[in-house]
Amino acid sequence: MESKKENELVLIPKSERYIQYMLEVIIKLPRTEKFSIGTEYKTSMYQMLTHIMYLTKLTQSKRLEYINLIDAELNSQRIFLRIMNKYKWIDEKKFSVAMDLIYEIGKIVGGLAKYYAKNNTK
Repeated sequence: MESKKENELVLIPKSERYIQYMLEVIIKLPRTEKFSIGTEYKTSMYQMLTHIMYLTKLTQSKRLEYINLIDAELNSQRIFLRIMNKYKWIDEKKFSVAMDLIYEIGKIVGGLAKYYAKNNTK
């Protein structure tokens, strides 16, 4: 169980780095998009961070629900990124870096989901 607890805690600094990077990207979006998709993106990131913070506070049986919420926020953020890239509001390098950061977080979340799905006793 200790390694899963460490994974949960690793999510916090990784998410923090990702959010800091994305805030820099969002600040540079065209003005109209900064206040529409940028606001939605920020809301999604902050919601994801809140769910991550709850993971360490929840009983083991409730953690899977929050892991699924984190995963859903990550999927939304991937869609937002694809839209920003499609309309050239961000360049390929920023898109690639952001997707790599999401991928890292997603790998940890996926591992936690498998672990808690297998060991979930309601």
